[in-house]
Amino acid sequence: MSETILQPTEGWDGLRSVEPQLRATQQDNQDDIDRLYLRVFGSDDGQELLQHLRSLTIEQPTWYPGEEASHGYAREGQNSMVREIERRIRRASEL
Repeated sequence: MSETILQPTEGWDGLRSVEPQLRATQQDNQDDIDRLYLRVFGSDDGQELLQHLRSLTIEQPTWYPGEEASHGYAREGQNSMVREIERRIRRASEL
């Protein structure tokens, strides 16, 4: 990953001039992280671990009648983490 050196310019013009560089750097960083997820979870062991995480989260109810609503919110947060892993693996596979 290459480091971009930004030249200072004052005012809005300065912000506008660095925006494309920042966007490119952010995209490169995101792609690198996505590839890392693919490397970690792309192996047989990683796939087994991801399936285990799915069985504990997404494949379970997020809430049962009589429970506090906050339990459902917390469970949905757990689910979103597994979905994020899967989304990043998918994106890295398409790079």
